[in-house]
Amino acid sequence: MSVRKREWTSPKGEAKSAWVVDYFDMAGKRRLKTFRLKKDAERFAATASVEVRHGTHVADSASATVEAAGKLWLASARAAGLERATIDDYERHLRLHLVPLIGAAKLSSLTIAKVRAFEDKLREEGRSPAMVKKVLVSLGSLIADAQERGLVARNVVRDMKGRRGSGEKRQEKRQKGRLKIGVDIPTREEVKALLGALTGRWRPLILTAAFCGLRASELRGLRWEDVDFDKGRIRVHQRADRFNDIGRPKSETSERAVPAPPMVMNALREWKLACPKRDTGKIDEHGQKIMAFELVFPNGQGKVEQLNNILRRGLHPAWIAAGVTIDTGEVDEKGKPVHAPKYTGMHCLRHFFASWCINRKEDGGLGLTPKIVQERMGHSTIALTMDRYSHLFPKDDEGDEMAAAERTFLS
Repeated sequence: MSVRKREWTSPKGEAKSAWVVDYFDMAGKRRLKTFRLKKDAERFAATASVEVRHGTHVADSASATVEAAGKLWLASARAAGLERATIDDYERHLRLHLVPLIGAAKLSSLTIAKVRAFEDKLREEGRSPAMVKKVLVSLGSLIADAQERGLVARNVVRDMKGRRGSGEKRQEKRQKGRLKIGVDIPTREEVKALLGALTGRWRPLILTAAFCGLRASELRGLRWEDVDFDKGRIRVHQRADRFNDIGRPKSETSERAVPAPPMVMNALREWKLACPKRDTGKIDEHGQKIMAFELVFPNGQGKVEQLNNILRRGLHPAWIAAGVTIDTGEVDEKGKPVHAPKYTGMHCLRHFFASWCINRKEDGGLGLTPKIVQERMGHSTIALTMDRYSHLFPKDDEGDEMAAAERTFLS
């Protein structure tokens, strides 16, 4: 690999010069790359020589643009059978954010500085912090797919993320991510009030959410065949996405069996007598439609229930009836204050389930270990469980613990 200066005269008679890196790639093909400054050429030569030696170098001419690699990335996502909602998000990130700003850039030309500039541009054009984060994750996934295809040697997004968030920033983020009882997690008194206000079809659904910890998508996709009344267990094997399409759970660890307390099982037994059945599309010998049980919490036609309906018609009115509300500062047509639910989503009940598992000693039971809590929640790692809920686990008296350790040491 050599770095040499090239000089020539333009058609207008002007003297020109540039620095050229002359080298052979892993396949033995000769490559030339031109730079205006010698220091840039030498920097590239040093990096390229290492990449060639390790078999990871990709020349610019063999690389692809972000837009072209993005199309291959979407094709890979579809071939892998990812959920429709995920693919739609990827396509939207590519079309609205990546292609307009860096679509023409070669993957091999991307550097940490360029990705940071792209990140800043997203913010300048009004993208929210959450959207900026999602787009960067998509860019990293796109480049990872291109790496596997041999279109680029380095994933600069992953390199950039690896240099951030360490030390104090990571600890600060972890502290901010801790959920607070009475703010993010309903208190026991609030849940008891909620249970007293539940009626009709929403009672078994909300009981299952609060005392089995299923995600909203898992509740909407739950089948009767996965409810084991004999063993008092609920198995999670599928979920319904936001398009009401049935698919596999969020991750492999999301497939699990959760023990359900008698209160939940009794409510489900009673609900099964009134639960809408699904039209199988078949006709019996009398010419009647054959109806069958399938989903545990369907809509009136036995199909997947919309999440918005569960919230608007079920959970929110129940919170208001239970008196677990906040004052909106507005008044209705009669001049009375308007109250809204204190907790707006289904996920607060999942958080309550985790806190209930952790602190069952308060109810005369046994508090569960972090590993069992992780399994019941269906978290992918125990680190995720501990980052969210470690502060809820009961702490032993540290003074007594140290005193006992001292007595053991001196005895």
